[in-house]
Amino acid sequence: MTQVPQPIIQAEDVSMTFRINTSRTNSLKEWFISKAKGKLKYENFAALGHVSFEVMPGEVVGILGRNGAGKSTLLKVISGIYRPTSGKVVTRGRIAPMLELGSGFDYELSGADNIYLNGAILGFDEKFLKARYDEIVAFAELGEFIAQPIKTYSSGMVMRLAFAVATLVEPEILIVDEILSVGDVAFQKKSHDRMMSMMQGGTTVLMVSHNMQQIRELCQRCIWLDHGTVRMDGPAQEVCDAYISYLEGGGT
Repeated sequence: MTQVPQPIIQAEDVSMTFRINTSRTNSLKEWFISKAKGKLKYENFAALGHVSFEVMPGEVVGILGRNGAGKSTLLKVISGIYRPTSGKVVTRGRIAPMLELGSGFDYELSGADNIYLNGAILGFDEKFLKARYDEIVAFAELGEFIAQPIKTYSSGMVMRLAFAVATLVEPEILIVDEILSVGDVAFQKKSHDRMMSMMQGGTTVLMVSHNMQQIRELCQRCIWLDHGTVRMDGPAQEVCDAYISYLEGGGT
C-alpha cells in the first residue's frame, strides 16, 4: 500500500492579533504615569486573519503582498517565534528561519562561538557542528575575523555568517525573508547558487521577496497575502501576474 506523503507545513485557520498602544506618550516617564493612572489606550491590530494552507515536502513557495500584508508575521508564526492568537501551525521537520539577521547571535561572543550557539538554537549538536565548522567559515568568507566578537562585524559580515549557518546545516524547512537581496553582487550569486542546490536537494522553502524575477525563477507556487488574508494561492507565474496587475491598477 502506497503511503500518502504528509504536508511538511500545515497552517490551519491561523489568526494573529497584536495589542497596540495608541496613547501619545513622548517618554518612558510619561508612559509609566499614564499606566499608573489607567489612561493608556490600546487598539487591536489583526495582522493575520483565518489563514489556511499546506506545503508539501520539497515545495518552494513564495509569499507575496504589499508592506503590512502580514508576510513577515506569517513567517514568524510558522517559525515558532510568534504563537498565533487562534488556529495552529504544524511543522514536520527541522526549521532554519532567516528572518532578522543575527537574531540568534550573541554579539559579545566571537563568530566561531556563535556558529555553535546559533547551530544549537536550530537544534544541532556539537559533533555535527564541528563536522561542518570549516565549511561554514569558508562559505561566510570571514577568515581571521571568525575569532573576533560579532559586535565588530559589519552588517554584511553578520549576514554572510547567518546565511552560512542556516543553509549549511541542511534544514528540512528553510524560511527566508528578503535575505537574497542583501550583500554584494558576488555573495548574492553565491547565496543564489546555494539556494538552488538546496531546492534541488529537496529542502522545503518559504520565502518572502519583492523581487518578482527572483520569485518567478525560484518558486513553483505563491501565496498572495492581502490585509492578513490569503487572496490567491496557486502556480507562481499565475499569482505573480495577478499581483503585478493588481499593483499596476493602483492596488484595488
